Amino acid sequence: MTLSAAQVRHSVLAGELRQHDHAYYIQARPVVSDREYDALYRELLDLEGQFPSLVSADSPSQRVGGAPLSEFASVRHAVPMQSLDNTYSPEEVRSFIARVQKLLPGEPLEWTIEPKVDGVAVSLRYEHGVLVQGATRGDGTTGDDITANLRTLPSLPLRLRGITPPEVLEVRGEVYLPSAKFEKLNQDRIAAGDEAFVNPRNATTGSLKMLDPKIVAKRPLAIVLYGLGEVRGFSGGSTPISQAGWISWLHDAGLPTPERHWVARSADEVIAAIGELDAVRRQFGYETDGAVVKLNNLSQRQRVGVTSKAPRWAMAYKYAAEQAETRLRAITVQVGRTGALTPVAELEPVFLAGSTVARATLHNEDELRRKDIRIGDLVVIEKAGEVIPAVVRVVTEKRTGAETSFEFPRVCPECGSRVSRAVEAISESGGEGDPASASPAKSTVVQRCGNPDCPAQVRGRLEHFCARGAMDIEGGGEGLVGQLVKAGLVRDVGDLYRLKLEEIAALERMGEKSAANFLVGLAASKSRDLWRLIFGLGILHVGTGVAKALARAYPNLDQLATASASELTAVNEVGGVIARSVENWFSEPQNRQLLQRLRNAGLNRDSALYRPADAPVTGPLVGKTVVLTGTLPTLSREAATAQIEALGGRVTSSVSKKTDFVLAGEEAGSKLEKAQKLGLQILDESSFLKLVEGAKP
Repeated sequence: MTLSAAQVRHSVLAGELRQHDHAYYIQARPVVSDREYDALYRELLDLEGQFPSLVSADSPSQRVGGAPLSEFASVRHAVPMQSLDNTYSPEEVRSFIARVQKLLPGEPLEWTIEPKVDGVAVSLRYEHGVLVQGATRGDGTTGDDITANLRTLPSLPLRLRGITPPEVLEVRGEVYLPSAKFEKLNQDRIAAGDEAFVNPRNATTGSLKMLDPKIVAKRPLAIVLYGLGEVRGFSGGSTPISQAGWISWLHDAGLPTPERHWVARSADEVIAAIGELDAVRRQFGYETDGAVVKLNNLSQRQRVGVTSKAPRWAMAYKYAAEQAETRLRAITVQVGRTGALTPVAELEPVFLAGSTVARATLHNEDELRRKDIRIGDLVVIEKAGEVIPAVVRVVTEKRTGAETSFEFPRVCPECGSRVSRAVEAISESGGEGDPASASPAKSTVVQRCGNPDCPAQVRGRLEHFCARGAMDIEGGGEGLVGQLVKAGLVRDVGDLYRLKLEEIAALERMGEKSAANFLVGLAASKSRDLWRLIFGLGILHVGTGVAKALARAYPNLDQLATASASELTAVNEVGGVIARSVENWFSEPQNRQLLQRLRNAGLNRDSALYRPADAPVTGPLVGKTVVLTGTLPTLSREAATAQIEALGGRVTSSVSKKTDFVLAGEEAGSKLEKAQKLGLQILDESSFLKLVEGAKP
């Protein structure tokens, strides 16, 4: 094929692929199958491979390309990206409209009402219809150049379509993570033993700050556009003179715009539109937290002007967290693997913020007393952060007298053993799983079942032991564990290694193949490093960080088991509360018997992390503290941690001024943000591997 023929075919293919992208991502009406699309895309890549000169900035092949960036360049916005004044009150919306009317006396006013998307604000610059730059809002005047990352968004056209483009078009909007994709992402992270993201915005922020666009491309980010920056050289017909007109123009140009917007001519109509948006906003594919009210006429906007912080012609109305009133039918008590009893509100099912809620945690007995929560009460619930159901308050004015106080059980609801009530120290992280500090910061009242053979505790310990973050035993989830305990086949983790194929296969919904896979997982777990076993044993207050600290300090399980509390407190990250808990666990006769059975089963008891105190430590990270955040492209967290420690570094879980490096991967969130604010050195996997390679003799 000649170059000229290739140019023609490439132009045709690129045009078809852009049309298919628009139909799929913007209109949600695909016209070809994935297989047909892939065939067109492969043909385009083949042409570009044969004729590299065909590659252009707006080619569909360039959504992901180029090497990882070392850092983001700064971009000065041609028109500042101001923030909006917020209100939660309809009365303040009316006052805002009245203020604008005073600035434009006697003039008729129109307003647009749009969804306030809970995403990350960006500005895109198109020159002659081709995307040349994308930037974060930053401080409103200067942002980060994230063009390479934004080009990976499949819903964002690299070339405007269907219109004669202006010489320069800056368009503003929000990058977001679709709600359904966010839920799937968190499910995958939890299954992998990682911490779930708090909200979609957190996940989006972390993604856009990644230095490798190939990693960003793996995230299902999307974008919605609604505002303008610089516009110059407009020749495609009449320039829109209103916000509503520009939304229509942007849509015709192939850009994703808000699913709905309203035009109103009075304060009453504005308030009504805000209410209509609230009624439908959860049908959108993204999170919204309010409505944006804007003066529609652009000429009037210019005359109204701006303040140093915000435009005078726009305001954001923030919706209050959605609440629902429902009946508390009962209070049940769950028993965890450490024996802690947690009360749970059983509610009349009620639809709230996109899902049906039937249960909410009540935390502990003190919480019940403080809020005076009674069975039969009408209660107000909301989703904290629009995620976790919580009981906000009791509607005491609607009590009938039939409500009954809940008496916290003095015996375990699972096994009938006596419950003890004690004030226990907890770490600054607020939990007993993985303390962020060696010394306790506060305390909490805990009711605890003292029977180690309690079925609920047995199930909890087994599930914890099998979890991916601990011994990583495939198939050892809640379903199988529950059946093993119910059938009397397993009482503790030592019993797992005596199970036979026919015993497991005979359980409901198992079968020989699933049973065999579980046994393979058990066999593989015998070679896990010592820190995983320490964590998997479920010792109170010992999370992964403490387990690794102990594995670094002791060469094997035998030496750890005989250490006194005073000796343990000499270990970094281990304070008095943790040391006493570890000493007490190893002093229990039944636990010593368990350890012997695990030895007999062939489990590894030696630590690959152990480093003698007097051993010389060399490497570029000697004495340095490193924090891992996000998912690395090729390295697991365990592998990255091992390499950091081999270079003399120490991995911790929280970012502070004492942190020397942050190794950031895909889906990095608040830790990366904090590191950037503190001005810490941030490494991506590529930079880290170069560091490792350079340290080799």
